Amino acid sequence: MKKLRLDKYLADMGVGTRSEVKIAIKRGHVKVNGEVVRTPELKVDNNDQVFYHDEQVGYVTHEYYMLNKPAGVVSATEDKRCETVIDLIETKARKDLFPVGRLDKDTEGLLLITNDGDLAHRLLSPKKKVGKVYYARIQGRVTEEDVVAFKEGLQVDEVFKALPADLRILKSDEISEIELTIMEGKFHQVKRMFEAVEKEVIYLKRLSMGELVLDETLAAGEYRPLTEEEINKF
Repeated sequence: MKKLRLDKYLADMGVGTRSEVKIAIKRGHVKVNGEVVRTPELKVDNNDQVFYHDEQVGYVTHEYYMLNKPAGVVSATEDKRCETVIDLIETKARKDLFPVGRLDKDTEGLLLITNDGDLAHRLLSPKKKVGKVYYARIQGRVTEEDVVAFKEGLQVDEVFKALPADLRILKSDEISEIELTIMEGKFHQVKRMFEAVEKEVIYLKRLSMGELVLDETLAAGEYRPLTEEEINKF
């Protein structure tokens, strides 16, 4: 990493705002390489040992977390009324994390949390055609006619025609079970697609996004950092 001003280094790591950090430095609460420093403009990098109130602060550029999003939590960085997916990531080092795309409040499953904007763009750009796989329980009997309609590109409403999607029937009954792969992520897309064929999604969970597959050992609300192998898949 290139050398950064000490106040920026600490602010980036969520120690406080830039102004709060400057005050802390001037009051002698920060040490660099064992010595108290009082100059916010001092340049440091990861070769330096930086301590804030005697706790070491390492600099992290990018963070990547796989979250098994639970129902009832919103896919946002902040919300005045509801808990957000960012609130669930207790081990985060940076304050600039965001969810890659969104899942509806009542939808569960795979959500990538990062601060890597380039990666988010690659995953969300329609031109990249990154497949997203969902498991759903459907009120109503899903039929082969539905499979064909989804494959041809379903006319969801007057304005929105979905790209061709792969609908796989796991169980066809009064309550059906399906897996659906879509190449886009419009607002309430899966629910709207089934409404267009007069059926209702009663449970929805995202299983994968591109080559990133939800870790089955993660309970709802749990998360873990991505492995190097998983990061390299992007």
